Amino acid sequence: MADDAQHEHTFESADAGASATIPKQCSQLKKGGFVVIKGRPGRISEMTTSKTGKHGHAKVHIIAFDIFTDKRLDDFCPSTHNVEVPTVIRKEYQVLDVTDDGFLSLMSDEGVIKDDVKVPPGEVGDKINRLFKELEKDISKNSALPTSCLAY
Repeated sequence: MADDAQHEHTFESADAGASATIPKQCSQLKKGGFVVIKGRPGRISEMTTSKTGKHGHAKVHIIAFDIFTDKRLDDFCPSTHNVEVPTVIRKEYQVLDVTDDGFLSLMSDEGVIKDDVKVPPGEVGDKINRLFKELEKDISKNSALPTSCLAY
């Protein structure tokens, strides 16, 4: 009989392999949907389609705004080509505390505490600090691609 040690295997766990983006045909995009333009996730605000030209493809002009910075993003692509659509995750958190060193203590709907989120700089961070002191208001965290952003 064979040695049992040679039949013992260790399997490492891994994530489900979910992609941060999925491909979608350009003509299937809709106003208000999401798209990745120049590596940035954006919400589509306007789409126009031109007629087929001498090269045989109708072109789609996409105007979107970055979901984190609100900067305008423009792209032209043939309507039959695929573009990347980000997987956007919106999760609600309750602010438990704002620490003196600039970190937020957040609790999800499931009761999971998250202490590794830094108060964002600028207007958003100032408003989170002010609202916490005044109202102890809930905030949201948006994630898409490897980026996340806090909103109030």
